[in-house]
Amino acid sequence: MKKRELILGSVVFLALVALVVWGRDRIHFDFGVFFSQLKLADWRKIGIAFGCIYICYAFRAARWALLLRHIKKVPLFSLLGTQIIGFTAVALIGRIADPVRPYLVSKKIGLPLSNQIAVYIVERLFDAGSMALIFSIAMISVPTSEIMHALHPHAAAQPGAHSLLSSFLVRFGGLTMTLLGAAFLFLVKVSGNLVADFFERAFGLFSSTLGHAVGNRIRSFRTGLDALRSPADLTAVSLLSLAMWFLIAMAYFECCRAFVAAPGLANITPSKSVLLMIASGGASIIQLPVIGWFSQIGIVAVALDAVLGVAAEPATACAATLLLVTFLGIVPVGLVWARFEHVSLRKVAAESGHAKEVLIAEEPAG
Repeated sequence: MKKRELILGSVVFLALVALVVWGRDRIHFDFGVFFSQLKLADWRKIGIAFGCIYICYAFRAARWALLLRHIKKVPLFSLLGTQIIGFTAVALIGRIADPVRPYLVSKKIGLPLSNQIAVYIVERLFDAGSMALIFSIAMISVPTSEIMHALHPHAAAQPGAHSLLSSFLVRFGGLTMTLLGAAFLFLVKVSGNLVADFFERAFGLFSSTLGHAVGNRIRSFRTGLDALRSPADLTAVSLLSLAMWFLIAMAYFECCRAFVAAPGLANITPSKSVLLMIASGGASIIQLPVIGWFSQIGIVAVALDAVLGVAAEPATACAATLLLVTFLGIVPVGLVWARFEHVSLRKVAAESGHAKEVLIAEEPAG
């Protein structure tokens, strides 16, 4: 683990310890109620949620294959192992293992890592766009105050929190940014060199090294966009992305409804399950090994209280189950798959991180 991740992990761990010490006499948590909520849960619904998430990994493999098909044709589901092992590495090691997926794909099909990182960036942009679209549609029926309170528990109490501008930004800010991003991608696609030259000169006013780095990053990013050569390519990747995030939202919905002993969870609406998914996604952006699991459970539990008014015990039980289903459920399969593929997760995480750093270091030299 890199030094900065170790320092950040230590800080978070100490903060959690301090929180536990502070709250042990102030916060009354009934573990009996917590375990009874798990015992009474409808595990058939949780099984459906697991199924949705597992299908998503197949969709990810197919999407990556589609993004490669104009560079090198591979069977749609031949990259399933790279996705499963990659997400297992992230679950166990943290976000430092994000480059594992493009690294494994690069090794598997014999293409440069720089190309696969470009594909990874395009993939992430489709994820962001799909989430923004689903969120904006789902939030039509949810009051602005509830959205703001879920994303920031103190927002609803702030002056001007319910203004027209804040309402628009909360509901459609992500979608607006996605549309602006799509316009930028179109410019890069049709005039990548001109866009790269412009940003290289603009950032070069502050630092020539930074200008070269930004310009070369845009040029390498355009390589990833070469995968989308026709409206049919764009449509296929967009539909796969939307279907995948619909299944993820369905997993959140079924997980919450599984807690039949908690009326707030059992009667959750699809819109509010999407709001919960976005709050959970924000909690997972900075994912640390093991420690990050507990911080994510805490953040999702707080969001459940903000969105549905659920008590601490069922909210924590649901948050822990969501973490298991959407994030950790792939770990057993990934470990077995890595064993058969003779892949060491720690080793491949270190190798992929080093390879990515080498690429970034070489970019300013062009």
